[in-house]
Amino acid sequence: MARINVNPTRMELSRLKARLKTAMRGHKLLKDKTDELIRRFTAIIKENKRLRDEVEEDMSRVLTQFSAAKSLMSEEDIELAFSMPAVSLEVECASQSIMNVAVPRLILSEKGSEKAYPYAFAAVTSEADYSVRMMGKTVYKLVKLAETEKTAQMLADEIEKGKRRVNALENIMIPSLEETIKYISMKLEENDRSSRTRLMKVKSMLEEGAR
Repeated sequence: MARINVNPTRMELSRLKARLKTAMRGHKLLKDKTDELIRRFTAIIKENKRLRDEVEEDMSRVLTQFSAAKSLMSEEDIELAFSMPAVSLEVECASQSIMNVAVPRLILSEKGSEKAYPYAFAAVTSEADYSVRMMGKTVYKLVKLAETEKTAQMLADEIEKGKRRVNALENIMIPSLEETIKYISMKLEENDRSSRTRLMKVKSMLEEGAR
């Protein structure tokens, strides 16, 4: 591992030791955060799969029943019954935090008349009623599914960034600091030995001169 190009002084040694301590603490915090994000991500992925399976099953039922209704009703009756919906939907986009990662929170609200269905019951078949009722429930799951899928994508991106930072600290920065600290320590010890040797020689020369 290549060491950092610095002057081998005690001041530089103290500075690098402080940097190493900070890097190791940051490495631990980043690793803990990434591990927790992975745990949350796994839970959200499971919830996303459950919602997707439910939505696909519900949509299959809705389309089956609506196809049956279309086969029993005329095109004009279908157009008349469903051209003017009784309820409108609004989605409010907010945000929430997961381990300091801002992820979307979608809030669905209904606005409209007190009538739950946009037609008279006598005008349509029971299959049409079922498909409308089922779609009314499924749309909430669709919005929740969109929320969980976007959340999972954003957490996956953050986990990838966290892993890259952890790897950079673990495999590049910390080893470089450790190698540089080792090099400076050896240089300082070598300088100390040289200084002691010179002092001993000067002392010896002074003693010989005094005789």
